Amino acid sequence: MIDSLILVVFPALMAYAAFSDLFTMTIANWISIALVAAFVGIALLTGLPASAILLHLACGLSVLAITFVLFSLGQIGGGDAKFAATTAVWLGFEHLAEYGLIASLIGGALTLGVLAFRRLPLPGWARGRAWIDRLHDAKVGAPYGIALAITGILLYPESQLFLKTLGA
Repeated sequence: MIDSLILVVFPALMAYAAFSDLFTMTIANWISIALVAAFVGIALLTGLPASAILLHLACGLSVLAITFVLFSLGQIGGGDAKFAATTAVWLGFEHLAEYGLIASLIGGALTLGVLAFRRLPLPGWARGRAWIDRLHDAKVGAPYGIALAITGILLYPESQLFLKTLGA
């Protein structure tokens, strides 16, 4: 049962958040809340020590503090700020630098792709589709949650919780 939770919950919520960001340019608060609650629940079920759980939560709070500043400066969206923090809860401090670097690289490539897409005229079949129009709009940011989700999923198999339960 715990193995199934480890394999399904985090990747499924990450994928849902990525698609939500692509189609609506928002990541709902319930996704971030569910990620934190699921981490705590699964960590308790797997017997992760309380000190380790608190360190993971502290990692998320640290990232939230940094991303809140970026949000207040208009550099990132609020959903991205919360989503990055809740992803950091799952990965912990040991993967935080990797998470930031890889998310930046993937996010940069994503942003360049979105900017290139916006230079092209929309074909007739694409016009009028709300999510494509929004993605094509130069006044709208890039769906950075996609980069955050991909990075989280890539690093997840190296996380303490994953390795404690399913690792060698």
